Amino acid sequence: MHVFTYGSLMFPAVWQRVVRGDYRALPAMLPGYARYEVMGETYPGMVRQSGSAVNGMLYLDVDDADLLTLDAFEGSEYRRDVVNVSVTAEQNLTAVTYVFTANERLTTQPWDPESFRITQFMDAYCRDPQDK
Repeated sequence: MHVFTYGSLMFPAVWQRVVRGDYRALPAMLPGYARYEVMGETYPGMVRQSGSAVNGMLYLDVDDADLLTLDAFEGSEYRRDVVNVSVTAEQNLTAVTYVFTANERLTTQPWDPESFRITQFMDAYCRDPQDK
């Protein structure tokens, strides 16, 4: 299954810390969704929003074991949904993505990948097991 990522997981350092497999990735865009800051967090939540689109990364052919790992990583505030993403103007692919379900925790501020505090995120959510 292909996996569309739009927040912390679109950064290779985070993705590689979470999954075991080695997957090819492509830039992609998901129409009909918007990405917002989550109150008090460094990561975003994405929700359906007509007229919007979210840019991210599409990881190809992710295996079932890593999908289960991603489910656990995303936790109870996210739901895995099937979506159609655009990889080029002429090519769309079916993928899964994680839609945010705790809408009351979303701000009205769009989440900016350029402002992502990856070190802070990695320290909080992706510690190397050898560091414990």
